[in-house]
Amino acid sequence: MSQKVAVLGTGKIGEALLSGMIRGGWPPADLLVTARRPERAEELRVRYGVTPVTNPEAAKIADTLILTVKPQDMGTLLDELAPHVPADRLVISGAAGIPISFFEERLAPGTPVVRVMTNTPALVDQAMSVISAGTHATAEHLAHAEEIFGAVGKTLRVPEAQQDACTALSGSGPAYFFYLVEAMTDAGILLGLPRDKAHDLIVQSAIGAAVMLRDSGEHPVKLRENVTSPAGTTINAIRELENHGVRAAFIAALEAARDRSRELASGKKD
Repeated sequence: MSQKVAVLGTGKIGEALLSGMIRGGWPPADLLVTARRPERAEELRVRYGVTPVTNPEAAKIADTLILTVKPQDMGTLLDELAPHVPADRLVISGAAGIPISFFEERLAPGTPVVRVMTNTPALVDQAMSVISAGTHATAEHLAHAEEIFGAVGKTLRVPEAQQDACTALSGSGPAYFFYLVEAMTDAGILLGLPRDKAHDLIVQSAIGAAVMLRDSGEHPVKLRENVTSPAGTTINAIRELENHGVRAAFIAALEAARDRSRELASGKKD
């Protein structure tokens, strides 16, 4: 943890990562941040005790650069960084849809690059971060990326070819669950419950179901069957979900998300 790490473009995810690292034992003195607005950089300094710097200063000082700007801003950032990034710096990209080759072509030959797709539960230390190695990234570089992103949740190594699928499942995944909770809350209101009570019932059920999936080791079909009595309430609900093609809709939705990730990687904006 003696290495200096810079988070460039410290928005919500960048700040979540920063605060998670500090809670995990990283000394604030070893953490650098950059932000587009000076007042945002000062806010982070006061809140966490980290050091605000410019992007070129971060490239010169830090051992690891974590790029968390929006995908559409990444090219501009790399143009600014490239003249200042030595080939021994580890560059970690947190931008959805941008391939490792995009970075390797713009940085010094031999620069190690690691691509990470995390998600918004990083804000509550429950992220799922998917990590892929670039051409020059070693096992040590991957382990360092895991150490950083492990501060805000779980990590998983995958080949870069699987990143678009992972983006569809976990990168966008929290939105699907929020959408489901929204729909179930509306159903609860339709059935006569106040919104706050419907919300509490659904959220706690979701938390309980997630913990069971994580800790029981059982297949989700088995867990569902345990709730599904013959001729009972649950099987009637499941029948309606199947009649309305919910399973097929989810598969189609995730395929659409994967395809859009591929389009973004190829440079298509709309």
